[in-house]
Amino acid sequence: QVQLVESGGGLVQAGGSLRLSCAASGRTFSRYAMGWFRQVPGRDRDIVGVISRSGGSTYYADSVKGRFTISRDNAKNTVYLQMNSLKPEDTAVYYCAAASYVSYTHREYDYWGQGTQVTVSS
Repeated sequence: QVQLVESGGGLVQAGGSLRLSCAASGRTFSRYAMGWFRQVPGRDRDIVGVISRSGGSTYYADSVKGRFTISRDNAKNTVYLQMNSLKPEDTAVYYCAAASYVSYTHREYDYWGQGTQVTVSS
């Protein structure tokens, strides 16, 4: 069992930056690949990016590539999402999630945080 708690969301102007954190409970954090997803009302949950168990591999959706960076600190049981050059279309609820292996679809993730709102004003 893994419990995830996101933080760091908020309101930011276009072109600004935010850093989301996702703190995990338990001592098995390093056994999980971690994903960041986002969702807007009326749409499915979309992948933002994924990081492997060790942190050695990352994957990003084309829409955020070059602007967002995922990292993790297994000693602190925390995964991060650094978001730069934010755009209004990045506005969404952002979720972190844990899976037993790297996956690009939300259906493969077993544990989810409660989500944090990110709003980017134009």
